[in-house]
This record gives sequence, structure tokens and C-alpha cells, in this order.
Amino acid sequence: MKKVDKLIFKTNSKEEYLSGYSEDFPHIASYVELNKYPKGYVPWHWHNTLELFYIESGSLEYYTPQGKQIFTNGMGGLVNSNVLHMTKVQSESFHTIQLIHLFDSVFISGKKGNLIDKKYMFPFITNSAIELLVFSPDCPKQNKILNLMIDSFLLEENEIGYELRLREKLSEIWLKILQQVEEQHIVKSVCHKSNSQIKQIMIYIQEHYVEKISITQLANEVFLSERECYRIFQKYLHMTPMEYVRSYRLQMACQMLLKEEKNIAEISQACGMGSSSYFGKVFKEHIGCTPLEYKRKWQNNDI
Repeated sequence: MKKVDKLIFKTNSKEEYLSGYSEDFPHIASYVELNKYPKGYVPWHWHNTLELFYIESGSLEYYTPQGKQIFTNGMGGLVNSNVLHMTKVQSESFHTIQLIHLFDSVFISGKKGNLIDKKYMFPFITNSAIELLVFSPDCPKQNKILNLMIDSFLLEENEIGYELRLREKLSEIWLKILQQVEEQHIVKSVCHKSNSQIKQIMIYIQEHYVEKISITQLANEVFLSERECYRIFQKYLHMTPMEYVRSYRLQMACQMLLKEEKNIAEISQACGMGSSSYFGKVFKEHIGCTPLEYKRKWQNNDI
């Protein structure tokens, strides 16, 4: 399994970049150490792949436009394709480990548009009513899914037949997931336009975060009124557009503090925060320490 302790985005997009992922084998198994993320927080993002996960230790909050769900040790879940989501550890004092399968639907179907894809994959991944599924060990049927997930993470990559065994295991899990969705009577829904608009605004912010950004600019980018722009952000991301701008700038500042040999004044300008005094104030208010304290802590911390 690939160890992961940071989130990387594709160029000019808030879609997650998956290192090592290829069309030849569209799957990655990850061992995610969430306490290594600043404040145990993975920002809003999306990816075309399905995200099947298991909480090995600790507890984790998952946010999607539909709301928040708490996952504790021993629980698991599935994030549908292209769904906006973010995660946050419930307590930074507990070591939170998440095991994740990220895979394209063709990993199971074999090919887009074939019978398996049309019957078992496409109807699921295009149903916007399905954002996040929860699997609890307290439910016997869901516990079977969890046990299969645990088995799938125990497969050895260097063993002969690993790829076939993994696809077989994920196919078995997928069939049980489809049965659960059918039992829960989740109604087919079409993708809401607001989802695409929020993603467009996120991309704009990533491309222009160094510059001055106003709510007027963001609203104009997707041909909305300022009021409607506020409304969809509050409804789906539970924050204002400008709060998201600030959050993204702080994410970039955290990366710069650890990766670049710049002083605080240079970083404050490079992440669009203006003066170093304002940057320091906002950073401490939201990250919980000064920029220099953050740099010392995370450059020398293996946990």
C-alpha cells in the first residue's frame, strides 16, 4: 500500500492528483496517516475514481454537500465518483489511520459501455443522490462488506495473481454495495448544476489566489448573482466563498512553509495574504500556531 500524508491537486483543478495511478491498472491502495495533515484536515476536493475506505484507528468526519458523517474505528464507507468531499480528524490527540482503495469503474467492468458497465457501474456513479455510503459493523450485511474490505487490504502486491484477486474481491464488495443501495431505495437523481458551478469557482480560486479576489469576480465566473453564489456555498460547503478563499490561501501557505526557502513576508505575499502581520494573525487564528511554530513542528515531526 502507498503511504499518503498530503493531498496533491491536478494542475488548475481541485481534482486530486493520484500518484502512481495508470490506465493499465486504474487502482491505488493507500495507507493514509491523517494526523500528518495540518490540523488533521483534508480540504474540499474530488476525483473521478471511486473511494472505498476503512477506518483502522481513530475517528474521522466526512463532509459532502449533503452534510456530515462521523466514521469511527472499524467503520467504512464509499465516496462516489466526482463527489465533492473533505475530511477532518475528530481529535488530533488520537492517531487516525484510514485505508483506501481508489479505483476507476473500469477496474471492475473492464471497459466503458460494455454490459457490466451499463448494468452495474454507470447507473451508480451517475446517480448524484449517492454521495457517501456508510458501512457499520453493527449491521450484519454491512459488516460482511467491511470484512471483505479488510481481506482486500491484506492482499500482497508481490504475490502472483494479486491483480486478479484484488479485482475479484472488489467485484464481490461492489455487488454487496449494489444490494444495499437497492434495499435502501435510493432514488436516481440527476447532477445538480450547483455542483459544477462550485467546482468552477474552486478552479478559479486556485488559479488566482495570489491576486485580490472579490465575491463579484467569483459570481461572474459562473454567471451567478452574488447572493446566489453565497447561497450555494453555504448550502453545499457550509462556508462563504470568501471563507473558502482564505482556507485555500492558508493551505498554500502551509505547503510553502514546509517546501520553500522563503521568509514569512515573502510567503504572505505569495499566498495572497498581504502583510506579514495580517498573515500571522489569520494563520494563528485558524491553524492554532504561528507560521514559524508550524514550520518547526511539521518539518521535524514524523507523526
